[in-house]
Amino acid sequence: MSYHSSEAKKEEFRKYLETNQVIDSLTRVLVNLYEEPEKPDQPVEYIKRILGGASAADYEALQQENARLRAEVETLRKKLNEQQQQQ
Repeated sequence: MSYHSSEAKKEEFRKYLETNQVIDSLTRVLVNLYEEPEKPDQPVEYIKRILGGASAADYEALQQENARLRAEVETLRKKLNEQQQQQ
């Protein structure tokens, strides 16, 4: 009985992937990778880039920008508090 429910779950998941075009997208990316004349050194990064994901460099840049903006917000909060105390 568990075999049938397991197979049913697999089939349900396959239909989910197919309905949401995940299989088509993955197939397209893998075909692009296969057709690359020079294979990338980091195929996972290549796949992420083709699918529209952020690269490690993008992620690091976003982290740095986030830290800078947090510091700026803290500075502005301090200035606001100072001005409110002067009133």
